[in-house]
Amino acid sequence: MVVLATKLYVDGDARQRSLDSLRSLVDNEIGDLDVEFDIGIRHDDFPSVTIEGDDATVARNVLGEEFGEIVPDLEASETYIGTLESWDDDGFVLDAGQGDGVRIPTDQLGLGQGTPAQIRERYGLVQHVPLEFVYGGDDEPSRLAEEAQDRLYEWTRGNGRLNVNSATRAEVRATLNRAGHAQDYVTVERLGLLEQSVICTEDTDPPGLLASVGEYLPAELRCVVP
Repeated sequence: MVVLATKLYVDGDARQRSLDSLRSLVDNEIGDLDVEFDIGIRHDDFPSVTIEGDDATVARNVLGEEFGEIVPDLEASETYIGTLESWDDDGFVLDAGQGDGVRIPTDQLGLGQGTPAQIRERYGLVQHVPLEFVYGGDDEPSRLAEEAQDRLYEWTRGNGRLNVNSATRAEVRATLNRAGHAQDYVTVERLGLLEQSVICTEDTDPPGLLASVGEYLPAELRCVVP
């Protein structure tokens, strides 16, 4: 079994659509291998994929590489992935499947000046977005990993972005197209199962795009303006 580092936290019809989307994503990754798989959702909303067959080990590694993996125990100085659960004046809290969450103090974010709320706004970080971190253990504070820092800094250097949660990639694309914005974005980058990043064209204003499509998406939306 492998527990994927992306959450399924929506309810009702959206939950079934999200589960169907996840099943398709998993099948795309390991469908050609000699395995059978079943997907369940844990009490903390992380999906668990049970895999059986001759290629089960390979399949688990493939999914862990693609989605990141939630593991039972964290070791100091090792890099893991957690989802952005909350934030306060003292830093970010990431959910890495450990119950209480992993706190990343403000001075360990490595994302420049400002409060955690200001940093979240600057980089367009929606709740539940997956982020890599280095676990500090009992003696050191945990910190945001260089992979995450580099990716977020890159967001502020390219075209603008509109980040969204609570929607699959297909749902975000359909909403953009239905709202008449098919020419205003380059692609929709999947950050997690329900967290997407709309990469705008050079001439598109991310806040304007947010204002236009926000009413159609029951989600949190955050802009990244270079």
